[in-house]
Amino acid sequence: MTSTVSVAHGYRPGHTLPLRVEAVRQLKRRRTLVMGAILAALPFVLITAFAIGGTPDGRDNDRITLMDTATASGANFAATCLFVSAGFLLVVPVALFCGDTVASEASWSSLRYLLAAPVPRARLLWSKLAVALGFSAAAMLLLPLVALAVGTAAYGWGPLELPTGGSLATGDTVPRLALVVAFIFVSQLVTAGLAFWLSTKTDAPLGAVGGAMGLTIIGNVLDAVTALGDWREFLPAHWQFAWADALQPQLEWGGMVKGAAVSVTYALVLFALAFRGFARKDIVS
Repeated sequence: MTSTVSVAHGYRPGHTLPLRVEAVRQLKRRRTLVMGAILAALPFVLITAFAIGGTPDGRDNDRITLMDTATASGANFAATCLFVSAGFLLVVPVALFCGDTVASEASWSSLRYLLAAPVPRARLLWSKLAVALGFSAAAMLLLPLVALAVGTAAYGWGPLELPTGGSLATGDTVPRLALVVAFIFVSQLVTAGLAFWLSTKTDAPLGAVGGAMGLTIIGNVLDAVTALGDWREFLPAHWQFAWADALQPQLEWGGMVKGAAVSVTYALVLFALAFRGFARKDIVS
């Protein structure tokens, strides 16, 4: 005896929960708008701080940092905004978008209805992951773009003055900053993987977001333990500022390549765990 499974006419699993629909749903969320407003406001906060406190100047010291050259040009201001935010602020939107995406559906008791639509589990995760990473990338771009525009209006457009001495030609400035942003995004894929995996394991969005940020902070703490020696090179946090090699007269790839390899490896494992666990999970909410 053979059995047949009837399928509704026109039903195509790959066309369920289109990316456009999911993106619009996430864009209308209040947390998305608030996060975008915070990132866009940071350059204005720094501009105001420099206006009140005066131009930063560390040139009397032996060591000059990006902060000391922040007001040299719009490009320097954008690089400074990335420097002060890469360690923590830019971690927040990644953890938020990737950690909230599945867990929020469970907390609203709408996850089972999406699957009953029917949206295949793998398709649901792929749609949500793609949109979450897309919004995370948009957050990474929003900050430097606003900073570049605001900084250029305040300090003018010119070459990127390097803390190590010398400057980058004006034509090389934007490509180097784009490389910095790209590396920061890749380095945050570990946080994205952690948040997304936790999002498939819990019904509490804050638990997934907070757990991912907490584990990221623990990684930063472990990287500060010099007694670990070369073991620290296996920590994604060890390479989070390797993008500084892009702000050198001669572009250095070594640190960024190693950092990207470590980050992508961890992220792929975590994404695989998320899909594997969700495929077998009993959805009750």
